[in-house]
Amino acid sequence: MKLGLLALTIIAAPLASAQDSGWYLGGNAGQAKSKIDDAHITQSLLNGGLTTTSMSDRDHDEGFKVFGGYQFNRYFAFEAGYFNLGKFGFTSNTQPLGTLNGDLKVEGVNFDAVLSLPFTRKFSGFLRGGVTNANTKDTFSRTGAVTVGNPNPSKRDTNYKFGAGLQYDFSRSFAMRAEVERYRINDAVGGKGDIDLASVGVLFKFGRKAPMAASYTPTPEPYVAPAPAPVVVVEPVAAVVPAPDQTQKYCTLLDLTFDIDRDTIERDDKEKLKVVGTFMTKYPATTAVIEGHTDNVGTPEHNMKLSLARAESVVTYLVNEVHIDRARLKAMGYGNTYPLNDNATEEGRRANRRINAVIACVTDMEGLTVAPARTTIALDIEFDPKKDEVLPAHKEDLRRVANFLKANPTVTATVEGHAGTMLEGGTTDAMAISKRRAQNVVTYLVDNFGIDRSRLTAEGFGKTRRYAYSTTAEGRQENRRINILINYPKK
Repeated sequence: MKLGLLALTIIAAPLASAQDSGWYLGGNAGQAKSKIDDAHITQSLLNGGLTTTSMSDRDHDEGFKVFGGYQFNRYFAFEAGYFNLGKFGFTSNTQPLGTLNGDLKVEGVNFDAVLSLPFTRKFSGFLRGGVTNANTKDTFSRTGAVTVGNPNPSKRDTNYKFGAGLQYDFSRSFAMRAEVERYRINDAVGGKGDIDLASVGVLFKFGRKAPMAASYTPTPEPYVAPAPAPVVVVEPVAAVVPAPDQTQKYCTLLDLTFDIDRDTIERDDKEKLKVVGTFMTKYPATTAVIEGHTDNVGTPEHNMKLSLARAESVVTYLVNEVHIDRARLKAMGYGNTYPLNDNATEEGRRANRRINAVIACVTDMEGLTVAPARTTIALDIEFDPKKDEVLPAHKEDLRRVANFLKANPTVTATVEGHAGTMLEGGTTDAMAISKRRAQNVVTYLVDNFGIDRSRLTAEGFGKTRRYAYSTTAEGRQENRRINILINYPKK
């Protein structure tokens, strides 16, 4: 190492962004490299009247570091630690006959700022920069004509360091890293240079919490009935409550979710609304309050208007398409005032973009039969940007869909393809790639599982239906998705 040091170039490996704030501890070990400043040593000997006849360098050694830090969010952390870069040295033979041996050990402490760059939910890159306080200890020995003034000089000095790497999070509490760092070091005899450490390590994170559902307490006006916990309704869901006259009392609750910043009812949700319509037609005395809710992205004023628009779109659909009397329906907008889940997560925000329909109770359910609604299967089939190939990793997911279709030979399926809002071109390009994704899923079901192509339909929606915000790699990946709608035959 240096005595005079030069840089190393390296390929960085895995770092995954911390998803939540919290403390962490870790350690790395690897290979350290320094370039011995042979020219400086040769000149120093020549100044003493000695000619260097040969020189050998010891410029590699094992190094390690231990560290702790605090992750403020998924993008930024501070980190402090101890490092030991190993031992480096040289042997110089001279004329008149003699030898000079030199060794250098370097250790110290550092304080870094770490910037994370998420690529996917678990995998990310990072950059670091900081300061070090390093202690360098030189040891010199001699034979023959060589003389040494101070055989054990040492120096403690403050300098800079920087680095880059990759990280992969195996869980919310454990990750592995690979990285390369450059330490600027000043030794005790006037040498200045760099030591490079390429290392791999582990990271243990503390205090991370899984997303927690917030309590939901709707407060609409006259028509509110005691509500069970929100559920997605395909057929009416009955909550049985004992009544004094020993009859049974039934209530139903509907839960619909919306795409980001939109109030359009998706077609699979229209199937659910038809079930509600059947219920209210069966019981003409019932009334319903349609509650609209949003996530917390945007101003409170905008969210209040958006939530009311969502509720009114449901009311309009029930009036125009299901023919429910508008006087039996009331639209209410609550904006982001009643979150169902934590808005700090993508999943929480998605759950908060919703409609609840609270329907007044009835005292019997006799004779109420509803044809099965169309079922949506949201498959977690990931695509790389601008790619449409179905990867082998998704074979088992598609096998389950195929098994369902084989077990229910009268149903058909519509495969919907979607594109991300970034990196996938303009509207026309995104529409085309989403259609190809859907077509490739259809072909996969036909070729691998023998499903009759006539039972399958492929449709592309481009980037018109955002499922997640596109400000993160995770959100963009979730927008590149496939939905499969199972269509039951009309009776």
